[in-house]
Parts: sequence; structure tokens; C-alpha cells
Amino acid sequence: MKIKSITPQIRTNDMASSVLFYTQALGFTVEFNYEDLYVGLRSGDHSIHLKFVDEKDPSIPYVEEGGHLHLYFGTEGVAELAQQLKAKGVPLVKDVHETAWQTREFIINDDQGHTLYFGEPINQA
Repeated sequence: MKIKSITPQIRTNDMASSVLFYTQALGFTVEFNYEDLYVGLRSGDHSIHLKFVDEKDPSIPYVEEGGHLHLYFGTEGVAELAQQLKAKGVPLVKDVHETAWQTREFIINDDQGHTLYFGEPINQA
């Protein structure tokens, strides 16, 4: 088996708000929109899907309480990206910091409360 891509699915009870967050704040583009019930978003070679649900994602408090994450974005220029997001009014849950596993990271929540990490290896920063 050769995996060509992996696409995570994020649940939202406000599709318009979530699409706006991921496109305006994070720079994704809408790849497809099926009746505002299921939306594909793309950033370069990577994609995520948004699925409309009636109730808030029940994993959000579990992830928050346990120090887990919903999505991890490996990127470059973490400090600059954090500044850009702050300038757009996106609050950081945790500002840029270095980890014991040799990454530089910061954490935000999306419009629904999903925990999003952004990180880069320290030795390549």
C-alpha cells in the first residue's frame, strides 16, 4: 500500500464561521462545498474536510483537558506565523515556545475550539 494523502475531518456546528476561519486566518482555499454540509479545504498539497454537525464536537473538552491536539501543522517560520495570526486577531492559547523534543511551537483554537498546533524543528528554524 502506498498512501498518497491523509485528510482529517473537523466537525463544526457553524460551517460559515469555520470556512471563514480556515480561509481568512489560515489561508486555506475552498476545494469543494457540498450544500454547506461538507467542505473540502486545501493548503498546498494538504487538505482538511469540515463536516456540519448539530452539536459541538464532544472531543473539544477532552483534548483541552488532556493537553492533546486536533491538528498539528508542520510549517516554517513559526514565530512569524504566530505574529501574523495575532495581527489578524487570532488569540494564541500558548505563544511560541521551544519543546523538549526540539521543536518550536505555538497553539491556537479554531472558531469551534479545536486545538491546533503549529511547529517546526528547532534545528531547521
